[in-house]
Amino acid sequence: MVRFLLMAVLIMLVARAFWRVMDGVIDAAGGRRTPGRGQSSTRAVKLQRDPVCGTFVAPATALSLPNGDSTLYFCSDRCRDAYRAEHR
Repeated sequence: MVRFLLMAVLIMLVARAFWRVMDGVIDAAGGRRTPGRGQSSTRAVKLQRDPVCGTFVAPATALSLPNGDSTLYFCSDRCRDAYRAEHR
């Protein structure tokens, strides 16, 4: 009886490992667009480079400064102020 239970647990673990590997292969091939278990549904965001220090920042959370027809993004007040002082 104990042998049967251990064999059943082993089979379940092997099956779970197999399906996790298969999920990874399918995700890598681009075959699935919905998030799997344990994955978030966040969208990819194009990061912008801070022109002063070179740090990449997300536009939604960065400090911004209009620059003609474009917008510059900064990681901190210090970088934004340094840019303003340099380009006056």
